[in-house]
Amino acid sequence: MAAFALRCGPTPTGNDGSTPDATAPVMDSGVIEPRDSGVVAPVDTGVAPIDASTPLPADDGGIPTGNPMGRCAVPAEAQLEDVSSPRTVVGTGTPASCTSEAFVSAVARGGVITFNCGAAPHTIVLDRTAKVVNNTGPRIVIDGGNRVTLSGGGRVRILYMNTCDQAQMWTTPMCQNQDHPQLTVQNLTFIDGNATGQSTDGGGGGAIFVRGGRFKIVNSRFFRNRCEETGPDVGGAAVRVLSQFEGRPVYVVNSTFGGSAELANVGSNGGGLSSIGVSYTVLNSVFRFNRAIGRGANPMRAGTPGGGSGGAIYNDGNTFTLTLCGTEITDNVANEGGGAIFFVSNNRTGSLVIRDSILRRNPSMGFETMGLPGIFMLAAPNNPTVSNSVLE
Repeated sequence: MAAFALRCGPTPTGNDGSTPDATAPVMDSGVIEPRDSGVVAPVDTGVAPIDASTPLPADDGGIPTGNPMGRCAVPAEAQLEDVSSPRTVVGTGTPASCTSEAFVSAVARGGVITFNCGAAPHTIVLDRTAKVVNNTGPRIVIDGGNRVTLSGGGRVRILYMNTCDQAQMWTTPMCQNQDHPQLTVQNLTFIDGNATGQSTDGGGGGAIFVRGGRFKIVNSRFFRNRCEETGPDVGGAAVRVLSQFEGRPVYVVNSTFGGSAELANVGSNGGGLSSIGVSYTVLNSVFRFNRAIGRGANPMRAGTPGGGSGGAIYNDGNTFTLTLCGTEITDNVANEGGGAIFFVSNNRTGSLVIRDSILRRNPSMGFETMGLPGIFMLAAPNNPTVSNSVLE
């Protein structure tokens, strides 16, 4: 076990203040070679290489939502949204009325969306991705009432928002830095989303892909979602975010990613969360058994396809902050660096903050930062601010 004390200092957030070209592709903001960083230590974990073809069962095993031991305060802007006056109710009281078409159409209309699929839990299997239209908010809330599961059927990504996608409407000339839409998903389960082959939009995000606006996740679960299995900078088997208004954080509150080996979210990098230049604040949540299965790291070593970092969380870019509070990250695996967390601030201005959390048994099969089990970190200072937490 590693013992830590609180280190006081600034916690920068946001982006580097530059103005992105809305028409330019999203790219990594720098190049790193972890094995030459001077802070890496190979880890002999005794864990066998990951087999991406492992079959997954059909049930969720009763995995709870969020971390019941998490006690961190949730700021007002990160709490549940009011859904008492929905624009659209999906379904008319029966499971048969809650169809893929009804949900996809509701997302395209925007506003507040709830469900009426009957009293029993219900799974909607999508035949195509539900896409946010950027002028239908500004507030877009999808609330499953803790009874609805959205499934990609192992074939399609579940939910997509991209303020720079002209097909979904450009609403400002600064599409990567606008305050809308403000998308919230709450009281939902996302399962069997698959973003494999979606590289034209930046890739990743088997369950949810977001670029621009604002985004938060509250009281939700993510199981068996997938994205590309290899690649140096593609990831987010469950969730991928590429930009947020004024660099404000994505809140992830009381949510669960994985939970057993059979329910793992699996992708090249970042089994649970992945981003470039985006801050996350993760509160009272759980990441278990997620897997980063790429090989060759970033940039990819000669003769490899690249990837394999951040079993639970993958953060790359310049100035951003990852804050964990009341969160458990256990039994995640990375074929390369950071079985729990891969955190690389290319200009060394990012900050990693861990409070009241547990990170345990997150093997890094290739490399991690010495003294930080399960973490690979490049920042300045090159260590996290840790308080009242366990890293082992």
